[in-house]
Amino acid sequence: MDSVDASDDHGDMSVLKEVVFGAEHPAVDPATIVPVSVNLDSSDSHSDVIDALAISSFVVGDQPWTRSVRLERVRPEAPLHPDEARLLRAVTEVGKRQVHLYSGDGWTLRVRRWPADNQAFLTVTAISDELSKDVIERCVKDAVDPESDEADQVDMGFWYLGQHGGYRNERPITTPPWETIRGNYTAAAAAELDRLMAMTPESITGRLILMHGPPGTGKTTALRSLAKAWAKWCQVDCVLDPDQLFGAPGYLMEVAVGESGDEGEKRWRLLILEDCDELIHGEAKHAVGQGLARLLNLTDGLLGQGRDVLVAITTNESLNRLHPAVVRPGRCLAQIPVGALTQTEAAAWLTENPAEDADRRAAISRIEPSGATLATLYALRGGHLHAASQEPSEGEGFYL
Repeated sequence: MDSVDASDDHGDMSVLKEVVFGAEHPAVDPATIVPVSVNLDSSDSHSDVIDALAISSFVVGDQPWTRSVRLERVRPEAPLHPDEARLLRAVTEVGKRQVHLYSGDGWTLRVRRWPADNQAFLTVTAISDELSKDVIERCVKDAVDPESDEADQVDMGFWYLGQHGGYRNERPITTPPWETIRGNYTAAAAAELDRLMAMTPESITGRLILMHGPPGTGKTTALRSLAKAWAKWCQVDCVLDPDQLFGAPGYLMEVAVGESGDEGEKRWRLLILEDCDELIHGEAKHAVGQGLARLLNLTDGLLGQGRDVLVAITTNESLNRLHPAVVRPGRCLAQIPVGALTQTEAAAWLTENPAEDADRRAAISRIEPSGATLATLYALRGGHLHAASQEPSEGEGFYL
């Protein structure tokens, strides 16, 4: 029989029980016949020792119940352990994480904490399911700040692939309400965004949102407002490395599919992928291999079935240069061209948003007949636009 080491998690043991013994021997405890070995050498860290100690009582069967919880927005002063807990081990990695091992009457608790990110991951093993639930509930009581209800903020998750899988950091971001920025967009784009902002889960008819147009036209700003508009029913996450997301199946499953879970209110999820030109242009299938296929599978294939997941992609490509499979009818919830404001719309924008360091009439006179992007208008309003280039001067550009 193979031995079990500290890298195996609690779920692996339950699978072993089903595979080795089957349903006809439900009372047999694998811990009575599976040898446990913990091998430590100079390559192991102090936190690896805590991991091994935390799992040992579960492996040998003394504490056969376990529960885990991941926390966001953890208050710095939150202890994350019951009052009667006995501290057994503590590791502090300056600027990174803290790992603590506690014990109590019939339970063991491991706390991983990332102070800089206000995140924590707690795992408890106990002699009964009721006790494990009680310990977790006491650990998390009053430990987390509530979600921001400020009018100009919304909580957004940020995913990236690390050494040991995907990591999600949640942060409150500043976002203007849609009605305050509607004038930043052309009449056609604003009408499409009106429809998108007003959507509810019952009105979802596709899984992909495409926002295409030149840089500096406000695509990112619109998505921030969308996160605020959908905050009551949709969790919004920005994927910082979309090339890794569709290149690593395990990472994709963790980010896009996640765990179904049976506790709490079921929420839709929106994944934001910015500047994904390589992934969805006409030659994408040849250039990036399976990335396009996995995106299509997520939005309209087996991977996306039964999961309330939407994907929003921003691109600088024009619609006719995108892969036809991406823009086919039925796949897109919205296809929104976000372009420069017309000369008339740009002049109206400068009238409603008075110039700061520049004369308003002078700023309006410098609008090109072809119109102006939002970034250009902000630069005009501040008097930081070179007349010859009609581009923001160095250091005055806007990522919008």
